[in-house]
Amino acid sequence: MIYLDNAATSFPKPGCTVQAMTSALTNCGANPGRSGHKLAIEAGRIMEGCREEIANMLGEADASRVAFAQNATDALNMAIHGVLRSGDHVISTLIEHNSVLRPLSELSRSGVITLTLVPPDGDGRIQVQDIEHALTPRTRLVAMTHMSNVLGIAQDVAAVGAMCRRRGVLLLVDCAQTAGHLPLTPRAWGCSLLAMPGHKGLLGPHGTGALWVASGVTLAPLRQGGTGSMSESMFQPRMMPDSLESGTQNLPGIAGLHAGMRFALAHRAQVHEQTIALCATMREELLNLPGVRVYTQPGASLVSFNVGGIASQEAASALDGLGIAVRGGLHCAPGVHRFLGTLSCGAVRVSPGFLNTREDAMALVRAVSRIARNASR
Repeated sequence: MIYLDNAATSFPKPGCTVQAMTSALTNCGANPGRSGHKLAIEAGRIMEGCREEIANMLGEADASRVAFAQNATDALNMAIHGVLRSGDHVISTLIEHNSVLRPLSELSRSGVITLTLVPPDGDGRIQVQDIEHALTPRTRLVAMTHMSNVLGIAQDVAAVGAMCRRRGVLLLVDCAQTAGHLPLTPRAWGCSLLAMPGHKGLLGPHGTGALWVASGVTLAPLRQGGTGSMSESMFQPRMMPDSLESGTQNLPGIAGLHAGMRFALAHRAQVHEQTIALCATMREELLNLPGVRVYTQPGASLVSFNVGGIASQEAASALDGLGIAVRGGLHCAPGVHRFLGTLSCGAVRVSPGFLNTREDAMALVRAVSRIARNASR
């Protein structure tokens, strides 16, 4: 099987990820931050080591500003529900993932907030002036993706962050597609909150992620419960990260995330260059195939396309039958597909990872060509 679905979940994981998880389960299966015995203390060291690695990646000196999450969706919900209050106005964009659109839309529908969704320009980019024009005196939060999971082009979050800082508005950035691939510098961006998954570019396991919260920003906790701290109180601790981390943490997952992240960051520049090159090859070759329509721009880190009049899920299934794993459908991003005109059919998305080769890319092109020929008969 040729795996080209890394924008959903990276696979295969490096051996160090699996080894770290196995070691945590077999040698240190205790509960971090609870008991005082040696195994629990070692479990706490594993967890804090990963937290410090994430903080270092973000240029954050205070690792307590990083809270673990189940995934990017969980981190985004922690941020959105934690920071918004009744009567707030929020600005987001039409190219967001449902992990942003759904919680904001539910809050809007229930009357808690008002919501403005800014459309992209003709190239799929969000312009800072369009966000600034949408500001109102009640605007508390701008929430936007660093990179669309359908378009694959990084947005200018630094320009948006500079504007937000100037206008006194919080900025939440969804780094689901860029963590592990591009440098993340939330302080330089003027970012207040940054969400990321562990299972994509950071090469960690499923069920891992993190939320960074800037100093001076306080969130109401999404969950309350045991934290191992201030146990004499029936109220949730307010200090970070305890306020956001109730219950037993995913220790083997966090151990795997730490190992996978170190591997990913050590090879980040090389992998990013390789990914862009493979996507450029696939895009150029697909553009030359009759009946194939490509939606992504040059320089993207993934390629989205459709084959003739075939539904994207059907084309993805045909590719699966030919031994190539890709994703069809709407990719949980309906606004992007409205923009592309593909809401009814979705798109096929191919997203290479660190082990993919030019031979894999050409195999994908040959398979699509075969499907296109069959569809035209």
